Amino acid sequence: MQTINFGLHLTIDGYGGDKNKLNDKGLVMECLSRLPHLLSMHTLSKPEVYFAKGNHAKDPGGWSGFVVIEESHISVHTFPMRGFLSADVYTCGESLDQEFVIEYFKHNFGLADVETNFIKRGTRYPAININ
Repeated sequence: MQTINFGLHLTIDGYGGDKNKLNDKGLVMECLSRLPHLLSMHTLSKPEVYFAKGNHAKDPGGWSGFVVIEESHISVHTFPMRGFLSADVYTCGESLDQEFVIEYFKHNFGLADVETNFIKRGTRYPAININ
């Protein structure tokens, strides 16, 4: 059976971010609203952003948000007290401008450094319907 690659998944862990930007619900919402359009993706929902209170010493709380797109999803979690951001951009599209996405989050949240992972998802995804 012939297979194709299903999707591309970029994870970003950002360090040394601006506390005020990371604690700005409106900025998280705006970033989730703009990024799909900048990447020529198609939204299925409006972004949702929630405050997640801290639950123990490792997690001092912050904003968690996501937007569902036809191509999959984009999510952001901020930790203002740690200057940390965790973001995912997952698409079933054929390409993803990794550098653009990384710079987008660095710029918007004042990140000093980032750690990224890029994963090809569904590497054995069937090229045709099997059922």
